[in-house]
Amino acid sequence: MTTAARPQVPAADQTLRILAHLARQPGPVAAQTLAAALGIPRSTVYHLLAALAAHGFVVHLPGDRRWGLGTAAFELAGGFARQQPLARLGRPLVAGLADATGESAHLAVMTGRDVLYLVEERAPRRPALVTDVGVRLPAHLTASGRAMLAALSPAQVRALFPDASAFADRTGRGPARPSELRDVLRGVRTRGHATEDGEVSLGLRSVGVAVRDHAGWPTAAFAVTYPDDRDVDEEVVAAAVTRAARELERRIGRPTAR
Repeated sequence: MTTAARPQVPAADQTLRILAHLARQPGPVAAQTLAAALGIPRSTVYHLLAALAAHGFVVHLPGDRRWGLGTAAFELAGGFARQQPLARLGRPLVAGLADATGESAHLAVMTGRDVLYLVEERAPRRPALVTDVGVRLPAHLTASGRAMLAALSPAQVRALFPDASAFADRTGRGPARPSELRDVLRGVRTRGHATEDGEVSLGLRSVGVAVRDHAGWPTAAFAVTYPDDRDVDEEVVAAAVTRAARELERRIGRPTAR
């Protein structure tokens, strides 16, 4: 099988890129905007949108002259939620992580500039967290998100967070511009794990580690969250989270580092 850089089925590649781009937008967009953003000829974009609309994956808003995701696209998301192969593999590891640390643990994936929580195990007598299953939070504020962002290239991070308008805020803490995020991610790479202190919920801290696939892509991240008034050894927690991440990597087929 060849691994040429140019897609063997251009129409399929372009169709998937259109869907992925629409999924990252806050609302419907114009066809010419799609064409410009993706570098696809406008006539091709119209043909592909028409085919997607016929199958319910996109809808056209004539009054606005814009296109948005259709119900079939959300059915795909529902299918993922029902099958949850990554969640099934990670669930026992999350439970083991909570048992090992005595703190609440969770597994999340990246979706656009957010993280989506797939599994959560709340430790006994610990406060309720906002990281419930199905919840999305800004990736740049969470330990899980920072762990995954640190595994991306600088160009990929810039594409996600090009300017200050891309940075959501929850508690008044955390990076609010690209240069600040670069500093945070530099620290993550140096330590080997990500941290978060009150950026998501005041009074709570988290430690996160990315899970990489066979190509080195950050496919998910584990994190442990604990109250900031507890005497917790961050390095001990980070070691436990790292072990869980390496084990999930093994289960999804990433070669073991030698």
